[in-house]
Order: sequence, then structure tokens, then C-alpha cells
Amino acid sequence: MYKKFEMELAGRTLRVDVGRVAKQANGAALMHYGDTVVLSTATASEKPRDGIDFFPLSVEYEEKMYSVGKIPGGFNKREGKASENAILTSRVIDRPMRPLFPKDYRNDVTLNNMVMSVDPECSPELTAMLGSAIATAISDIPFDGPCATTQVGMINGELIFNPNSTQNLESDLKLTVASTRDKVIMIEAGANEVPEAKMIEAIYAAHELNQKVIAFIDKIVAECGKPKHSYTSCAVPEELFEAIKELVPPAAMEEAVFTDEKQVREENIRQIKEKLEEAFADKEDWLAVLDEAVYQYQKKTVRKMILKDHKRPDGRQITQIRPLAAEVDIIPRVHGSAMFTRGQTQICNVVTLAPLSEAQKLDGLDTNVTTKRYMHHYNFPSYSVGETKPSRGPGRREIGHGALAERALVPVLPSEDEFPYAIRSVSETFESNGSTSMASTCASCMSLMAAGVPIKKMVAGISCGLVTGETDDDYVLLTDIQGLEDFFGDMDFKVTGTTEGITAIQMDIKIHGLTRPIVEGAIARCREARLFIMDTCMKPAIAAPRDHVGELAPKIIQTKVDPEKIGEIIGQRGKTINAIIEETGVKIDIDDDGNVFICGVEQAGMDKALKIIRSIVDPIEVGKTYEGKVVRIMNFGAFVELSPNKDGLIHISKLADHRVEKVEDVVNIGDVVKVKVLEVDRMGKISLSLKDAE
Repeated sequence: MYKKFEMELAGRTLRVDVGRVAKQANGAALMHYGDTVVLSTATASEKPRDGIDFFPLSVEYEEKMYSVGKIPGGFNKREGKASENAILTSRVIDRPMRPLFPKDYRNDVTLNNMVMSVDPECSPELTAMLGSAIATAISDIPFDGPCATTQVGMINGELIFNPNSTQNLESDLKLTVASTRDKVIMIEAGANEVPEAKMIEAIYAAHELNQKVIAFIDKIVAECGKPKHSYTSCAVPEELFEAIKELVPPAAMEEAVFTDEKQVREENIRQIKEKLEEAFADKEDWLAVLDEAVYQYQKKTVRKMILKDHKRPDGRQITQIRPLAAEVDIIPRVHGSAMFTRGQTQICNVVTLAPLSEAQKLDGLDTNVTTKRYMHHYNFPSYSVGETKPSRGPGRREIGHGALAERALVPVLPSEDEFPYAIRSVSETFESNGSTSMASTCASCMSLMAAGVPIKKMVAGISCGLVTGETDDDYVLLTDIQGLEDFFGDMDFKVTGTTEGITAIQMDIKIHGLTRPIVEGAIARCREARLFIMDTCMKPAIAAPRDHVGELAPKIIQTKVDPEKIGEIIGQRGKTINAIIEETGVKIDIDDDGNVFICGVEQAGMDKALKIIRSIVDPIEVGKTYEGKVVRIMNFGAFVELSPNKDGLIHISKLADHRVEKVEDVVNIGDVVKVKVLEVDRMGKISLSLKDAE
């Protein structure tokens, strides 16, 4: 039965149609927020997937170009692979919802969001986040929801909920907060050095608004929700745990995992598994879940060590950061490079500078943003974790990590007027054992400074972990989590920032939410750690941006011309500008406002190109001396090219102080001469003198 539900959300109407379309999905909601329309569906397989030890959740966010009145670019003229924005949106939907499904659920679940119409006043990403939560809540799929999401902006210190596209461009904050009834379950932020106290205020203002949305979802579920279906539990039998503990007592497991060397720990666990496989060789049902059982045994052991004994696997104190190292200029002939090491996590970052014309062009649903000048790419090869597998290009994780490090540095980049370059920063993961995205932030900051990019302030990042007990006030926060603490812990809370405030946040959790003291404690702990990293590691390697770009980096001269003169610089079919480029060996870019960017490696060629361009657009001044090339000779004089579209005549009487019988006695075609302008008549004809030139 078709039912319609409405609420006012941040000054606009949110409407949910249930039972109108996609009735064969387990749950479907046709979402309307203003004129933004997203179809959100939730579907699950009837049976669990065999041979897996994880919950197979897939989240899709499909950007249909018809939603903004566009035909896709390229030859195919249909939507291709997901854009970077679509991938990042899918990750933001996935992160708060995944922990709310049963841990022993192995049925395939797909949450699909199809963007069908985009209203610039109402975010399609937010609409999809709410749509997925509603579609899952009303479905028969087991789900401990509902949850809700709010976006927050900030202009002139004032918080704005679910900002429109124009407000987003002006905002100092782009914050997304997801909540359950009681707790915050996901935080994602990009910020222009927002102070910690202001960030916490914004997070909990969003959490409060989320409660109104959850009450709205409860109403929908009460009227349209299906009973949750039963499923085959994939939980490990308790008798298997008991048998394992007899063969491997808790003290033995603790000894196996208590080491700061990842390879040693993995070898210890491998030997334990071999021992158990031999012992249970005749119990096929136990062998099928043995990996999961050993994983959970490790998890319980590590969590008990941390929570009860405040003892970390590598022996560190709760607030202690692993050994740090940093250096710059490790790669020759690139424009900038740096390496940052934190324990067994190591990132090498390389910066490349190019003209603004090489900025990334974006073909997406946001019509306000069509290019991206700063690009951060993150690579995660299998050797960084001691594995072997072929490289298939960046996956969703790599794209997400690159976007987080990119978001961390954008607030401190110089403006295009200050530094007219496109900038590509590439983070290569050499070694990984926890929080490579935060190491990427530190490495890229140093690499930018080494490349001579005049960033406003130094940025560092760190991750804070969490292990919780039975009650809300029984928890331990861990500074600088390594891989094991991430796998077995409850939270990965990443924060980047300067000495003044936060530039980015990404929070992943595996539990049903965080209390306010945990959020505040994690943010405070991350500030303390990032300041320590900057002072003790990064600043000794490079304290400030270099005052010039590297020798091999392109140099850029910028000049301004009258936009009406742009055509004269370009010439018919590009003839003039191509001739300048060929003669001087530079690259020239011109925007519609008349900004001209001359890019090259050799200063002499750049200066020559600038001189030619100025000669084209600047008016010829009577009495001024110019240098030009003789291009034509007549009986009565010689024509001199002052610029590609301006010729002047030296009358034969003005060639020399004495009588000249023949023009060729003084000048020939191709000669470069200095001439003085005697007159520019009403028709623009220019009279020159060779004999009067200084």
C-alpha cells in the first residue's frame, strides 16, 4: 500500500514515498528533499554466502547525469564507473550502518541509491544517506536502527544545517554526523582550521537534529515496517572456544600477540592455527569456522589486555606514539618529496606542479564545482603488508584515504592568485601497520613545503582508538593505533589539523555509537598527539615552505590583459599563440577574465613570451623605442613587426642620418632593429624611425 510521509527538515520539506515503486526489494523509499529525488532500496539474499567470515554489505550511490540535465561526456554517452564523489558517498553511508547489522549475519545485503533529480538547495548525498537508513529500517532485514544523518556548515561562525550548494562554497566547515537514538555513530569533516570546541558544538547540534529525524523514521516503521526475518547464525560454537582454550591457554595467546613486530605476531598465530587444525582434523564443522574462532580469541585477549591491564600489544603506554622519523628530498628530479615513518607505517609522498590548465576536470552532479586544482592520490601495494597480489588500480579504500588526506591539506593551500599552479600529491605506501592516511597527511605536508608550495601552516594527523567494556564509562582511548588495535578495537578516530584547529575528521566504529566524553576525549587526545608530531618530527625535517619552487619544476609568470584583447593573443585559428609557444618553448594558458599564465622551465623563454604578449595588448606609445624584425621591404622604406599583429613603416628618409639610395643598403628582411615611434595616425598606421632610436 502506497503511503506518504512528510517532515520539515532544516527549512525544507522531506517527503518519503513507501509502497509506490520498487516493491520487490526488501525495502524501498522514494525520497524527495525539495526537488532532489533519490530512490533508495535495501535487498538481501535468502541464504548466507558460503565460505566467508564477514558480513557482505555492498553500498552503491548512482549518479544519473539526467538528474542535472546533462548528457554524459565521452563516446559512450552513458554513465560509466562510479565517480570519486559517488565512491566517497557510498563509504559515508556504509560506515554508520554496517555496525548496526548483526555480527553473525552472512546474507548478502545491497543498499542502492539512485539519484534521479538534483535540487541545488538539497543535497542528494544527504538524501541518499537518509534513504538507505529508511529503506533498511522498514525492510525485513535484521537491523538495529534506525539511524539518521545531518550535514553541518558554518559561515561567519554560525552553524547551518544541511547547507545548499552555494552555502557549501562559502562554508568553513563541511561536517556529516550520523546518530542512533542515543549516540553518535559516524563523523566525517573537512574544516578551515575550526577549533576543537566549535567542532564538538557542531557535532552535537547535528546529533540533536538527528533525533527529530529518527522520530520521523520511527513513525514510518510503525506504519510500514516489515517483521525482521530469521537467519542462519554463523556464530562460533561455544564448545569450540572451550576446546581451543584447553589447547591454547589465555596466557599462551597473550604471549603470541604481545609483540611490536607484526611479522612475528602473524607467525605466532599461524603456528597456533596449525596446532589447532591438527587437533581438530576429524571435526569438519569446527575446521570451517576455526579462522573466525582464532580471530575472536585474539580479539578477546587483546581487548582484555588493554581494557583491564592497560597493556598494549607492542608494550607502549596508552598515550604513547610509536617511533617517528621524517626526511625530505629523498627522490631526485621530482618537484618535491618527503618520507614519514611512524612505527611500521611508512609513506613516501611526491608532489608535482603544473599549470592550472592541468587541473582535474570534474563531470558530476555538482554544477558549481567543475575543476579540482589540488589532487591527492593514495596507493596501497600488497608488499606494504607483506602480501602478494596483482595491482588492479585504486579501490574504494584507496580513494577514501586519498580524499581524507586531500581534505586535510586544502584549507592551508595558497590561493590561485598567490600560487597559480595545479598540484598533484601522490602517497606511496611503503609499509603499513595502522593509519596510513594520517601518515600520508604528514608526508604530503612536508612534500608540499619541500616543493616550494607556500602553504599557510603545517598540518599533521593521527588516529585515536578505543576499547570499551560493559558500561558506557568503562573504556580506554589509545593514541596512535596500530593495525591489531584497529582490527580488534571499537574505533578508528582520525583527526588532522594545524596548531589552530581541525582541518579534517574521519571516524569509523564497530559498536553502536560513542558517548560525548569519548568523542571529546578522542579529539583532545588527537590534538595533543599531532602537536607532538609536528614539533618533534616534522619541523626538524622542514620547518617552513621553501621560498621558491625547485629547479626542475615549471615556473609561472602571471599577467593581466583586457579580456577583449584575448582574441589578438590567440590569433586566427590559434596562429599567433602557437607561434609564440614555438618560438619561446613555453606553455600559455588564458582564462576568460584575462589572466595569462606563462609556464616554462627556462626563465629567458618565459620573459620573451611575456614581452611578446605585452607588445600585442599594450598600445604603441609615440616617442618610445621598440625592438622589431624587418618583415617587408619596399622602394620607399621597410616594414618592421613590433608584435605579431602590429607593423610599422620606416620611411627611407628615416633609415639613417645620410641620404639612402636603396633600403637594402641599411636593412634587410629578418634584421632585428631598434626603432622609435614617431606617429600613430587615426587609422592606426605607425611611423617609425631607425636613425632616431637610442
